[in-house]
Amino acid sequence: MKTLKNHVILFDNECPMCYAYTKTFVKTGMLAKGGRKAYQNMPENICPLVDKQRAANEIALVNTENGEVTYGIQSLFKIIAHAMPIFKPLFLFRPFVYLMRKFYAFISYNRKVIIPAAVKENTIQPSFKIQYRLAYLLSTWFVTAYILTAYAHLLTDFVPLGSQYREYLICGGQMFFQGIIIVFYKKEKLWDYLGNIMTISFAGALLLLPVLVIAQYLIIPPIFFILYFLIVAGLMFLEHLRRSKLLQLGWTMSITWVLYRLIVLGLIFTL
Repeated sequence: MKTLKNHVILFDNECPMCYAYTKTFVKTGMLAKGGRKAYQNMPENICPLVDKQRAANEIALVNTENGEVTYGIQSLFKIIAHAMPIFKPLFLFRPFVYLMRKFYAFISYNRKVIIPAAVKENTIQPSFKIQYRLAYLLSTWFVTAYILTAYAHLLTDFVPLGSQYREYLICGGQMFFQGIIIVFYKKEKLWDYLGNIMTISFAGALLLLPVLVIAQYLIIPPIFFILYFLIVAGLMFLEHLRRSKLLQLGWTMSITWVLYRLIVLGLIFTL
């Protein structure tokens, strides 16, 4: 594996994902030691070469010999193609590049709500692009509701099954309900909060997947499914508390988050 020398990649040290994969580049020898720096602490010799706001949006890779800067998915392609030339033709294939550029932007512009971290003062933050946030909310909504619809069939001994669209309405209703609350509470946090609660819902749905798979092959007492579901719900609540603290929202949104679920549960058993 060839090392890309005389290059520095500028990562976001407030982003656990960015920290992890750029560290992997160095550990595996794809980048030289000292080949990664946080853009928040950008070296002085690199500063004039880099668009700081764009580097916050899309990871920047700087050639320290000639001053060339690449951003986003092209930075990653350059590192990987140099280490493993077999991928070069793929990285020149325009449809693949287009799709990967969109996927990279989808992750990058939502990274603060996928894996949040405490934001330091006086640091450049990624730009907000509503189209990518809406795409994230819609995709997590549909995937979460799809998994919950499948899991609902394992809970029929305890919870009425309902229509095939029930979980979609419940999941979408959560965004609507909590969105109204936060508009009156802290309107400026609306999109960040909605992104975070859908990440929580999506993560909770993913935790249900192993049980859905196992249930296809093993006979399991129905009580296990409801207990496991409650454990996942408890973990989701704890994560909601943690993320609310990072967003400086206090207890208000967590209380209404629980209230919504109690209202839904009441409606399920009465309708």
